[in-house]
Parts: sequence; C-alpha cells; structure tokens
Amino acid sequence: MDRHRLAEERSVAYHRVIAGRLGDQPAILDAARRRVSGWLADGATAPAAATRWAAVLAGDPASIAAFLIERSEVADELRQSSPFAGALQPRERWQIWREVRDRTSRQP
Repeated sequence: MDRHRLAEERSVAYHRVIAGRLGDQPAILDAARRRVSGWLADGATAPAAATRWAAVLAGDPASIAAFLIERSEVADELRQSSPFAGALQPRERWQIWREVRDRTSRQP
C-alpha cells in the first residue's frame, strides 16, 4: 500500500474512534468547535476548510460522527485538517497507527 493510502486509512481509523466517543464525551466536540472558531477568527488556517468544518460541526453528534467516517472526497479532504487533532491520547493514536499498518501490510 502506498503511503498516501496508508495515511488515509489511519485518518479514517482515528476519526472512527472519535466518532464513537462523541455521544459520551461532549468535550471532544466542544474542543473541535472552539478550534474551528479560532481558525475562522484568525483567518490564517485554511479558511475554506475552516468554513466547511464549521458547517459540519453545526450538526448534531450523530451526523458529525457519520461524516467523520464517511468515505467521500470531501470527508477525505477535510480529515487532512481535522479540528479533532489531539483528541486522543498519544498511546491510543499509536495503537491505531500500528493496527492500520499491520492490517494494510497483509493486503495484496
């Protein structure tokens, strides 16, 4: 698997864990919304992506969770500048990376 595809698979796996926690841990969503508000206020951090994230994060937790794991061009693009960076502990993130690496290395 090429590195770009591996990065996409890791991103989806990372966001899948976050999507599963949105209902139980509203602080994750609150932090993402604050981050996007900051992006919009400073105007320096990918304004188009910030605007699109603001629209996604205006939804309810279920629709946000669905978007986070969606396999579409828009979702793939937005996950590259995710307001959920840092939402998981480093050990969790590295575990996800190892699992995805191991899973994808077995694929032809």
